[in-house]
Amino acid sequence: MAEAVESPGDPGTTTPRPLFAGLSDISISQDIPVEGEITIPVRSRVREFDSSTLNESVQNTIMRDLKAVGKKFMHVLYPRKSNTLLRDWDLWGPLILCVTLALSFFQSLCVLGYCILPLTMAMLVCRLVLLAEPGPVNFMVRLFVVIIMFAWSIVASTAFLADSQPPNRKALAVYPVFLFYFVISWMILTFTPQ
Repeated sequence: MAEAVESPGDPGTTTPRPLFAGLSDISISQDIPVEGEITIPVRSRVREFDSSTLNESVQNTIMRDLKAVGKKFMHVLYPRKSNTLLRDWDLWGPLILCVTLALSFFQSLCVLGYCILPLTMAMLVCRLVLLAEPGPVNFMVRLFVVIIMFAWSIVASTAFLADSQPPNRKALAVYPVFLFYFVISWMILTFTPQ
């Protein structure tokens, strides 16, 4: 804290003195060794400015990123042990691959989306039935409606997707569609208002 010091002009009066007031008078003698550097070497300054991308043109940035993605694709095609690729991660390559894969996926998504129409009608009917008094008859009506609309969705989507699969693989193509519509049907059936 601050020390109280008598002022030389007025005997008996004290003024507070700052805690570190006398440190500016202390100097370090020549025989005390001081270690370390205060200046930054020129070589590290150049390296620091080289790694900065703030002044880099957009074309250079894109080309640098494309080269990095290309190196990672080559690493996948010809695998070899390298830890540096994992440290320098990016999401450009996976984005390119997922978008490319999705371009053949939009047709199936369109078909699956339109074939949800019967399940949407089942949801509307089930909401209306839920307005009545709950009980076993209420559940049986909802179960019947959901099963019929579930089957309708499966048949409609199978009719659309039948031409895109060989005859011996139709069941394999319908299985994920079946699971997708089954989960939606289950959500419609088990919904209860709180």
